Amino acid sequence: MESYGTAIFPLVISFGLSMVLCPFVIPFLRKMKFGQYVREDGPQTHLKKAGTPTMGGIIILAAVGITSLIFRKDVQEILPVLFATIGFGLIGFLDDYIKIIMCRSEGLTPLRKLLLQAVVTAVFVYYYLVRLQAEPEFLVPFTGGLERGLYISMPDWLFVLFVFFVMLGTVNGTNFTDGLDGLASGVTLLVSIFFTVVAAGVCSGVLPVSAAVSGALMGFLVFNVYPASVFMGDTGSLALGGFVSSIALLLKLPMFILIVGVIYMLEVLSVMIQVVFYKLTNGKRIFKMAPIHHHFEQCGWSETRIVTVFCIITALFCLLGLAGL
Repeated sequence: MESYGTAIFPLVISFGLSMVLCPFVIPFLRKMKFGQYVREDGPQTHLKKAGTPTMGGIIILAAVGITSLIFRKDVQEILPVLFATIGFGLIGFLDDYIKIIMCRSEGLTPLRKLLLQAVVTAVFVYYYLVRLQAEPEFLVPFTGGLERGLYISMPDWLFVLFVFFVMLGTVNGTNFTDGLDGLASGVTLLVSIFFTVVAAGVCSGVLPVSAAVSGALMGFLVFNVYPASVFMGDTGSLALGGFVSSIALLLKLPMFILIVGVIYMLEVLSVMIQVVFYKLTNGKRIFKMAPIHHHFEQCGWSETRIVTVFCIITALFCLLGLAGL
């Protein structure tokens, strides 16, 4: 119970920082004209969002970073998660900045973005294997829990490839999920609470940063729910992907991302299926629009309904994830 109580302090501090920063940062972003650029070929209902301050992910990064430094007792474990979160967040910041300056929906080229993401991933996996000297293994869900469950070990070279697959896949999954007011932040809040509960249960050193992310997202959601006063942009969505993937790897739970991050997976798969089907059928589509949350929009669902349903699904799968422990 003591470890669960320990999670409260970083969560509350990060929540407070997020709540305090938003009223100052949002007007600053608006003054700097860091407004959202909306694609003309996207949902027409989104055109009214043009100009809404974006890059709000810097609020999440600031709240998490400051809180993590306050609770830096277990810096060896906190550092790689914080590095992945901020590292991917900076890539997103650069992407957002280029979009705003160039007034276009695309920022960094896909190749440059992938290369930068690969660099952050490479540093993370180096720290994991060399500095932490952590075992290259992960737990298989529903095999007996954290203590008696089945752990799959890998040779270092195979584990490196596995980490690249997990991190790049998760980061881009959270990026695709960020398309409606409160969607990425709401879904990831539930995922971060799942990892916070697990970290508290095993007394892991990553607990402060996990709790800090939960608190920061709670504060940010106050201003990000429909109608949003601020968007997190790629600054936030890539950072959250870095957090989810890195903490899952440190807790040896990357396979659980497929469970608790089911929405991320559905968003990515919907885009992949749409693209492949479009090319194979010379222009036909399975979904009215991808990622899949836009499909439901085109079917007449409101933003709030989609976000609520996706969050309910995430909550149920997080409970399923806990059952798998």
